Amino acid sequence: MQDLNTSSLIFYDGVCGFCNHSVNWILQRDTQGRFLLAPLQGTTAEQLLAPELRQHLSSVVLRHNGRIWTHSAAVCRILLLLGGFWWFCGILLWLIPQPIRDFGYRCVASIRYKLFGKLDACRRPSPAERARFLD
Repeated sequence: MQDLNTSSLIFYDGVCGFCNHSVNWILQRDTQGRFLLAPLQGTTAEQLLAPELRQHLSSVVLRHNGRIWTHSAAVCRILLLLGGFWWFCGILLWLIPQPIRDFGYRCVASIRYKLFGKLDACRRPSPAERARFLD
């Protein structure tokens, strides 16, 4: 198990179809296992995140080296940490002023359930993925 104080931990809305697609996308590209994942509705989020962060399920939260990133900043940082081509995409996205990035982020977040649905329960990782997921 990785040290939670030095790991890159992504918190996501566990019942959001778009968030679950995003988790799958990250797992496919994170071949070095840089990220651990946990639903915002889980006990890990309860232990490590402030209540106001857990209540806003429209936000992805990245906890990296003890620092918290939310909304579009979290997306940028995740891309940067993936490296390679995705690092370049993260840099390009980061160059967009944060108010504009966050506006786009909020627009997608507001329609994500309509576009991708809402699940009855959090995603269940496969046995091969289990070590990457925290409750």
